[in-house]
Amino acid sequence: MNQSQHFCGTSAHDISRRVFLSQSLAVGSGALLGTSGAVHALDEDSLNAALKKTGRNVILLWLAGGASQLETWDPKPGRPTGGPFASIPTSVPGVHFSELMPKMAKRMHRMTVIRSLNTGDGGHGTGAEMMLRGRKNEAAIQYPDLGAIVAKELGRADSKVPGYVSFYSQTEGRGSGKLSPAFLGARYAPMNLDDGSMPPNLSRLEAISDLSHQDRARLRDLLSARFASGRETETMRSHSAAYARVHGLMSSEPLFDIEKEPKWIRDRYGPSLFGQQALMARRMIEAGVSFVRVSRAWWDSHGQNFETHAEMVPELDHVMATLMDDLDQRGLLDSTLVVAFGEFGRTPGVNASLGRDHFANAWSAAMFGCGLQAGAVYGKTDDDGNTVTEDEAGAGELFATILAAIGINPNKEYHVGARPIPLVNPGIEPIRSLLA
Repeated sequence: MNQSQHFCGTSAHDISRRVFLSQSLAVGSGALLGTSGAVHALDEDSLNAALKKTGRNVILLWLAGGASQLETWDPKPGRPTGGPFASIPTSVPGVHFSELMPKMAKRMHRMTVIRSLNTGDGGHGTGAEMMLRGRKNEAAIQYPDLGAIVAKELGRADSKVPGYVSFYSQTEGRGSGKLSPAFLGARYAPMNLDDGSMPPNLSRLEAISDLSHQDRARLRDLLSARFASGRETETMRSHSAAYARVHGLMSSEPLFDIEKEPKWIRDRYGPSLFGQQALMARRMIEAGVSFVRVSRAWWDSHGQNFETHAEMVPELDHVMATLMDDLDQRGLLDSTLVVAFGEFGRTPGVNASLGRDHFANAWSAAMFGCGLQAGAVYGKTDDDGNTVTEDEAGAGELFATILAAIGINPNKEYHVGARPIPLVNPGIEPIRSLLA
């Protein structure tokens, strides 16, 4: 069976899923690992303790291409649409997951699952845009994505680390639903790490000594202060803030070096690129980054859906369980919200290539962490998974629920000129029963 039978006809599938899997498992001291430079305050216990008490953060596990709800959170065993995998009981009586997710099944009492998403858009680009913004862009206004909003609302003004980081190392779907701060401005744009986990041009040039680097910084500060005297403007403040953040990033290079983690912790997350980047996400939220997106692509299983999910769901299961346990052990679970979804789910019906196609009418998302009612399942689909039968939710309701869980009022308004722009569309409310 050729590749065109497995996936959409987009150029995003030019690199095979199997090649990516083999490469990601081989990650070690290559692109993912940087070289260490100067240490900074990011590792201080006092900073981490303060963040645990006051900061809230979000990690989005972006399942690009659309993972199947039937092979994860909403199995339909024994039905014509159910596929070959059994379901298993979870730690919440009466709730079952796919047998491919035994680790998360044991942790269901700490999770929240929505089984009744009806988002109505089965396009990769338009569906991703909507899920990342809670609504579609308009011709006259482009909306900021979730990460930009979280960075603006929860980021610390004096932070030397970025407020928003996005990992997207695969090619499939990278251009879908492009991240944008829109009218919030470039200050809240993501740091995109697509070609590795170390930002480019972060290290000081070898030709410049550390002493010379410090002298140059002091000279720049002196000249800048003289120039700014009597010229106190928003432009000047913005320029100085931008410089301070760049200088701070150079000082925080160890944050991006995963080898700073003990080997036993790296081993817990596993050797895959997805696992190692999930560990990077934990490091970043611990250091004060407000929002981290870790993308895992190749879910777009138009062909051989069951083979694809048999390979990828156990990896998702392991990474989510490890991340939950790690955050909990570090005292970060009560201040961190982890959400897992993509642009849509997959059809209950199986096509001639043994695949499942795009499906946005009855699918699932999973969450755990701060602000949520643990052990809750919201919504229900019919016996074959074709339609939502109870508590339908759209992209807006999911978006509003995420905001409310981390303490952001979904009804807050920004202004573009004189026009008020609410964070969610009028009439959209969070799912109250899922909030702690």
